[in-house]
Amino acid sequence: MARIAGVDLPRNKQARIGLTYIYGIGNPRALRILTAANVDPFKKIQDLGEDEVNRIRQVIEEEGGVEGDLRKDVSMHIKRLIDIQSYRGLRHRRSLPTRGQRTHTNARTRKGPRKGTVANKKKATSKT
Repeated sequence: MARIAGVDLPRNKQARIGLTYIYGIGNPRALRILTAANVDPFKKIQDLGEDEVNRIRQVIEEEGGVEGDLRKDVSMHIKRLIDIQSYRGLRHRRSLPTRGQRTHTNARTRKGPRKGTVANKKKATSKT
C-alpha cells in the first residue's frame, strides 16, 4: 500500500483517483501531479514502482498545501474571521451557512438535526 503525505492510498484504484484521497488534492490537481512526475494516470496504485511513488511524493512536497498544513491554514483563516468579528466569522461561530444561503428552510447539514417542538407542553389554564 502506497503511503503519501501520511495517507494510505487504496491499492485497487487508478493513480488519478487514489491521489484524491489526500486532503487538498482533487481530480485536476491529481492529473497535474502525475504528468509532472511522468506517471501514467490510469495505472493502478498497486502496480506503481517505488521510484514512481517517490517522484509523486516529491512533486507533492514541492507544490505544498496538502493534509495537515492545509487543514491548519483553513482553521486559522476561520479563526481569524471569528476574531475580527466579521459577518462571515459570526456565521461560523453560530454554525450557520456563511455564503448567503437561506436558512428558513434547508441548511440542515450546517444547523444539525431539527429541534422538534416540546411534546405535551401544558398550556396555562385560566378559569373563567
